Amino acid sequence: MAIKLKVKKGDEVVVIAGREKGKKGKITKVMPTESRVVVGGVNLVKRNTKASQTSAGGIIEKEASLHISNVSLIDPKSGKPTRAGYKLDKDGSKTRIAKRSGEAV
Repeated sequence: MAIKLKVKKGDEVVVIAGREKGKKGKITKVMPTESRVVVGGVNLVKRNTKASQTSAGGIIEKEASLHISNVSLIDPKSGKPTRAGYKLDKDGSKTRIAKRSGEAV
């Protein structure tokens, strides 16, 4: 079941739980049906791959996905973890804001 996620590709996030706790990075991929995200440079795993025409085989390191509950948006003002909220502008458009400071994300 796909749920409405409050983070998007390109958002700056911090890992708030697990062995990668405290690491920061940008979201490179969002998987709403699994409630997971891939964060660049975080949760690296080693995979043995077979050689193909495009790539050489061997052990490669790649990012594994994290559950959405284990990441939090970074507040643009303070740099600390924050929740995301929405604010309706006067013209009726919806803007994402950081709950901690009220700044637009």
